[in-house]
Amino acid sequence: MWLVRCSYDNGRRYRAAVNPTWEPGDLAIGAFSDEGPWLVEPETLTWRSGLDGLRLRTRAEVPTLTRRRRLPPGARVVRTAAVLGPALAGWYLRDRRRGRHVSRAGLSRRLREAFERLGPTYIKLGQILSSGEGIFPDELVSEFRLLRDRVPAEPFAAVRRTVEAELGRSLEAVFSSFEPTPVAAASIAQVHAARLVTGEEVVVKVQRPEVRSLVRRDLAAMSWMAPVLVGRIPVSALANPPALVELFAETIVEELDFRLEAENMLDVARVLADTGQRAMVVPRPHPNLVTRRVLVMERLDGFSFDDVAGMRAAGIDTSAVVRAGMVSFLEGAILYGVFHGDLHGGNLFVRPDGRVALLDYGITGRLDQTRRQAFLRLLIGGTVNDLTMQLEAMRDLGALPPDVDLGRLSSDLGFDRPPQDPTQMAPEELMREIRDFTKALLGYGARMPKELMLFVKNMIFCSAAISTMAPDVDLFGEVTYIATYFATRHGDRIASDVGIDPRTQQVDLDGLRASLGIADDRPAITMRELEERRRIIRERMYGHRRRR
Repeated sequence: MWLVRCSYDNGRRYRAAVNPTWEPGDLAIGAFSDEGPWLVEPETLTWRSGLDGLRLRTRAEVPTLTRRRRLPPGARVVRTAAVLGPALAGWYLRDRRRGRHVSRAGLSRRLREAFERLGPTYIKLGQILSSGEGIFPDELVSEFRLLRDRVPAEPFAAVRRTVEAELGRSLEAVFSSFEPTPVAAASIAQVHAARLVTGEEVVVKVQRPEVRSLVRRDLAAMSWMAPVLVGRIPVSALANPPALVELFAETIVEELDFRLEAENMLDVARVLADTGQRAMVVPRPHPNLVTRRVLVMERLDGFSFDDVAGMRAAGIDTSAVVRAGMVSFLEGAILYGVFHGDLHGGNLFVRPDGRVALLDYGITGRLDQTRRQAFLRLLIGGTVNDLTMQLEAMRDLGALPPDVDLGRLSSDLGFDRPPQDPTQMAPEELMREIRDFTKALLGYGARMPKELMLFVKNMIFCSAAISTMAPDVDLFGEVTYIATYFATRHGDRIASDVGIDPRTQQVDLDGLRASLGIADDRPAITMRELEERRRIIRERMYGHRRRR
């Protein structure tokens, strides 16, 4: 294919010599597409000026935004209480005494309906919770998934006003076409397909009007109300309401400036290029058309992530797709401290060549050196079945208090006992084990820091992707493959970081078996078999709840 190299000067595009063998020169610094509608040259991107300071200032806002005031923060808390109050009262009067499952399901439904009425900030919170399978109760996760596609779009007139105000020009001066109907509408922004006057096909992410001020008012209201809910609702799990508000604030404040998102795109693309992971593709942000509320980027497309049949019909190895995604995610987190923080099917396309287009970088995990090495020790500890190393890593990540007695914690949580197969346990025994385990964790002050929640959430998504795209792959074999890959490819760096050379360590799957509740020493298990085990456990639990 003939490619035309383009360059920019003061926002104007110039065409250079045509070369049939030319490849974009920015592939050395980022895992971008081969087509290259423009080049990413970081030193020339004017919108990058001052971003390090902006990121620090944005993070420093969180304690102020989540500080609980003595008096309710204005009309927004009244509106929030007026919506949430009846929802909680309805649950308390009608659902609470009808059994744990009915109670949680009823409360989750009422909260979801209340979040819809309260608007973008609460919808965003619900969407984050909906990705927390395994972190939050199943009933809450299932109900809040309904919020993913129930966000009404802003009128096109409002979109036009925002784009023109941010770019300082009329819409027609920048775009030769601009689709009025968005291809996606989320809580913070919506995305429109467009074509630049210079001919490139793009997508334009446009922030909703007034969402910035609304988020701040909502965080103030949430922070004032959250302590009232402590111990009063049965869906808080390890993220008690005040901690959940703080975590949510840390997640959402950076999403309100699209310059930070564009920088996240460059950082993730750089990590993928540095590690040689070309199976993932990041869209290029435009050299000039990036502002606080508007982000113009390269348009990428492909198979929807749930179109497994279409991928296989096109000859795509779906097992390889999942493996590449898992490896690249882990490399970014434990070697570079940067990873996409919101993996889900809507943020991924599988291109016809089998590479994955990774979209939406509003939520990105960033780890300092201490926490990055803690993540690394956590995974190494799991690979070699070193429980002490794993607990120390959890402490250093902030999931456990710094002065926690790890030996006593291990004993109280039952880690020093042989694993039990939950599919063989009586329902009453299984429920008691879960209750005692959760109570012990809360008693030790366990919490879910932002980066750990994002990491676990992504791992849960990868697990779900295996279920649909590679259900018959041996999970033990995959863990061994990934451990061997990291030992072989990154052994020197890992040894330097944590003082343990993975090339000299033997993979020990006993810890993984124990975490999955497998009491025997079976050599292999597929995701299909694991899902069947989980189904049996769910039926036992729900049957027990119904009988109660």
